[in-house]
Amino acid sequence: MAHTARRWRNTAAVLAAASLPVLGLGAPGASAATAPRIDLKVLVIDSGAGQVGAITAELKNTGIPYTTVNLGDSGRPVIDTAFLSDTVNGIPRAKYQGVVVPNEAPFAPGSAEQTALETYEKTYGIPQVDAYTWAHPEVGLDYTDQNGGWSGVLDGARTQVTAAGRAGAFGYLDGPLTFEDNDPSVQESYGYAGHPRDGFTSYLDAPTGGTLLGEYAHDGRRELVLTFAYNQYQQQFRVLARGVVEWLTQGVHLGQNRNYFSVHVDDVFAPDARWDTTDNCTPGDYDCQSGGATTPDIRMTAADAQYAAQWEQANGFTLDMVYNAGAGEVWKTENGGTDALAAQLLADKAKYRWVNHTYTHLFLGCLQDVTVVPWQCRKNADGTTQWTSRADISGEISDNYNWGVQKGLPLDRTELVTGEHSGLKTLPQQPDDNPNLAGALAANGIKWTGSDNSREPAQRSVGNALTVPRYPMNVYYNAGTAAEMADEYNWIYTSRADGGSGICENNATSTCLPAPLDTATGYASYIVPLEAHTALGHVITNDPRPHYVHQSNLAEERILYPVLDKVLGDYKALYADNTPLVNPRQSATGTELQRRAAWQTAVANGKVTAYRVGTTVTVTAPSGTQIPVTAPEGTKKQLLLGTTAFGTSYAGERSAWTTPELLQSALKLTLPA
Repeated sequence: MAHTARRWRNTAAVLAAASLPVLGLGAPGASAATAPRIDLKVLVIDSGAGQVGAITAELKNTGIPYTTVNLGDSGRPVIDTAFLSDTVNGIPRAKYQGVVVPNEAPFAPGSAEQTALETYEKTYGIPQVDAYTWAHPEVGLDYTDQNGGWSGVLDGARTQVTAAGRAGAFGYLDGPLTFEDNDPSVQESYGYAGHPRDGFTSYLDAPTGGTLLGEYAHDGRRELVLTFAYNQYQQQFRVLARGVVEWLTQGVHLGQNRNYFSVHVDDVFAPDARWDTTDNCTPGDYDCQSGGATTPDIRMTAADAQYAAQWEQANGFTLDMVYNAGAGEVWKTENGGTDALAAQLLADKAKYRWVNHTYTHLFLGCLQDVTVVPWQCRKNADGTTQWTSRADISGEISDNYNWGVQKGLPLDRTELVTGEHSGLKTLPQQPDDNPNLAGALAANGIKWTGSDNSREPAQRSVGNALTVPRYPMNVYYNAGTAAEMADEYNWIYTSRADGGSGICENNATSTCLPAPLDTATGYASYIVPLEAHTALGHVITNDPRPHYVHQSNLAEERILYPVLDKVLGDYKALYADNTPLVNPRQSATGTELQRRAAWQTAVANGKVTAYRVGTTVTVTAPSGTQIPVTAPEGTKKQLLLGTTAFGTSYAGERSAWTTPELLQSALKLTLPA
């Protein structure tokens, strides 16, 4: 039977540190008579505060080059005119397009470094982000005890993006933004809501009056001021981070950002084993000592398949059906019998994407000895590992693919997910890939093979193929009802004293539930919102990795849909129509991860040069390197002769992976006037 890795729950809230960054946009124009060259790189001045780290993580995640100066490093460079600017080919050059600082004045007021930074920002129109500060006149705000200001805990606070925010860098947001409150016993976020003074424009209003985020234009400089504590993992920061970066870069930068969500449904056509609520294990599993007891398997019906297609249409969302043609009861249709589920899924085949999951779900790693717990790899007499053969692996792949082609499934031959991600290394029992796997993948044209993100979060090569890490959702493969799901959840996440397995007590990355969930209500009241929150957290961080569940979760009580409904509903409540969910198939995800890795390597090796002069952006990179660029609507790509529209529209801007045109040595874009 198919299995899914279970991700341990960690409910420990992360306390926000006491300093947050503020973004500032530099004054428009420059003092030099000639339009200056502005390099597309960000300067990060870091005091070690978590908020600067959060902004830095967003820059890296987006693909924006940056340079970090650690204030606590005795050997750090001095921030002076020579560090910040110079002249190239007679043109004044600003080495950084934006500056991130811990607060509004990272150096002593009036000091040489503070003066150099402020002069640089005034001269070249460079914006500044102050990571975290309090409400006071030096950042354009009244003190919190004046004019209805306020300071305190923001857990659960319902804030509102202002009209000015939506008209600018935060135009991708739609509804109100509620601050997280994951644990009522822990203070998770604190803030200062001061009343704006002249020159300050609020982008995020506090629920009790005043502002928590806004732009302060003064003395020829512009700053984006954040007055609430946060860290890079909190949902409110993740939602606002895109706008912070777009404000900082004035919407012109290397890198791009999307909100991705794909869901793989494994074991389609096959049955999945069922959790035994009495013996607290799954009969048929190698570690289940149930004394011969059995539980009926879980398998979708034709009605479940009809519901899946209707749900897709109602939500404008496509599921990936990861199928095993030779497992379960599909064989009946090959021998004159009938299978209503297969017939319905095949009738609706064009409504889904389909991914090869091997013909019979054979374990493709070492040959398993399941007479011991945990299982071990079987050994030859000389101590070497016994492996599933290349012929068996290849047969599993080709038989399933050929069946799908015969049935007219819309397949991508380059995609594969092996049963249980087998064949890939599985610690601790199988520390290496099956040496027969890479050859079998190559022989079948496989370029992208799914892996378990909880084991291997990084993409890696398997011969000529690359892995595509997938997030296992905490909706278990062996649960068809909400009560079964809550019962198994209790077994894993409650202490022995409360009747659980005690696994949570012995795992450093897990905490135990304070009390067992009510099996009648616990799934809906606790597991669904928690899992939806986790999935949405992946969606809003530019993470294209797919999530995976099992066909059993679409059967019986169809327990997956409440999770998906909440993810989609919460997303729509936050984001405007110009920022739709991107729903890529596995090969597109693999390509995205591959491009990102190559891009980060090129940037880290100093092989990328990018700058703008006036309305012209120029980028050079190693030959063949795909370059991610984001620019305002109306941007044109220069061709050898003429121009063409650049990129695709997303979140109010244009962006794309692109390369120089034929016979061009550099990528050139023309920004709107």
